Amino acid sequence: MPTPVAVPTTVAAVFDRVLATAPDRELLVTRSGRFTYADVDRLANRAAHALASMGVREGDRVGGALPNDTDVVVAFHGAMRLGAVWVGINRALAPPEKQYLLADSGTSLLLCDTPTAEQLGSVAGVELVVAGENGSGEWHDAMGAADDAPVRADVDPHAPAGIAYTSGTTGFPKGAVHSQYNLLMPGAALVASRGYGPELRKGDFLPLTILNMQVLTTLTVAQAGGCAVIMDRTDAVGVAEWIRNERVTTWNVVPALVYSLAMMDEIAVGDLASLDEVWVGGADCPDAIRSAFEAKFGLPVTATYGLSEAPTIVTINDRDGTHVPGASGRALPHLDIQIVDGEVCVAPIASGPWAGAYRLMLGYWEKPDATAATLAGGVLHTGDLGFVDDAGYLHIRDRKSLVIIRGGANVYPAEVERVVHEIDGVVACAVVGVADERLGERVAAAVEIAPGATVTAEQLTAHCLANLAKYKVPERWVFVDGFPRNSMGKIQRRELDSFFL
Repeated sequence: MPTPVAVPTTVAAVFDRVLATAPDRELLVTRSGRFTYADVDRLANRAAHALASMGVREGDRVGGALPNDTDVVVAFHGAMRLGAVWVGINRALAPPEKQYLLADSGTSLLLCDTPTAEQLGSVAGVELVVAGENGSGEWHDAMGAADDAPVRADVDPHAPAGIAYTSGTTGFPKGAVHSQYNLLMPGAALVASRGYGPELRKGDFLPLTILNMQVLTTLTVAQAGGCAVIMDRTDAVGVAEWIRNERVTTWNVVPALVYSLAMMDEIAVGDLASLDEVWVGGADCPDAIRSAFEAKFGLPVTATYGLSEAPTIVTINDRDGTHVPGASGRALPHLDIQIVDGEVCVAPIASGPWAGAYRLMLGYWEKPDATAATLAGGVLHTGDLGFVDDAGYLHIRDRKSLVIIRGGANVYPAEVERVVHEIDGVVACAVVGVADERLGERVAAAVEIAPGATVTAEQLTAHCLANLAKYKVPERWVFVDGFPRNSMGKIQRRELDSFFL
């Protein structure tokens, strides 16, 4: 593979360059402490031995439902060293959602915190291993008893290594499967194209149970020789403290937090003085919010576009801060953006030093039909509509999948509608996003009730809260007598705006 940088062959090798030259350099900062490259390497070995002692073997699915702290990092790296398949289980999901992901992936072991274990109780076919507070729980006992001898299994870098679940446009999530090679490639491209080096201190507050975040933390910063700062706060004041105290230089953010930081008097300009990059989804952050942030902090907001199937970042603004209104940056050097019948598709770049370096995802876990449709023609069909301008900037115009972006989190209408339809008396339901200045969009639902039935907004909310993550639950309910439909009987979503005026 003729790339201009040396891409590690496996996740286990991602620390090797710094281990050989500066093993005592800081790699990881969490609420539990500071860890050098040598520290994390030893802990990853321990994690691999601990998982092996619990029966984990190559190809087994290992779930992780852990808070942003050291455990979720080292458990991921331990699983990779065994050739296991990592399945991130977002702690914000409702119990039925967690159970579905565990069952669909065939996960045999779930590493989780105490609240998650209590919430789930027992799950058929899944061993729950608790990593409790202050070093308590089976996981910490196993780590304490484990050897830290090197674990470098003969792992196939192109075999399944991680499953990233995306909210399902058919009502159930689909698991995008990636190899270790795929998980390492975005970091290689980012480091090479943005000139990152040991000075990189990348801050992340989004949950590391999201596979994309594992890609964008240690798997990226280690290729630069930098440091990953894993934040355990999601509020504006808390995140600003992390940035200030740890001298974060690059940070992933969601539009709602950009808004809060720009508007809150409690956040001083100096709190973010160490930053030289702030990344946010380009199509999801209104230019008014972007401008307010830049006016206060003197720092442009870097637009990005990405998706779990890629994995993670596909396009990003140049480091010089240039931003084209409404655009989401330009493709990373190993990628080619193709527009097929108006749809944004991602393919390997065909020429130059990165030619052929990108490989498509392995597919959706045990969903061959969905895989064939998404990877038709040897390109990744994103489901988004857009165009690329003459300067190479990607503009997203619409989403074929109808996804709602609420504060940076994806909410798929079909998934919410499926839960609403479980309630007796609901004839039809349409879930949409309504504009919101702070969050970008909020979730709203129009519901048609059967004649004579009594269904209240309170009942709908309670049922959704029991079956969905809170951020997916509609915040506004409208009861209607009927829906506009086409000749095939499908609801005409583009005619629903009047319901929410």
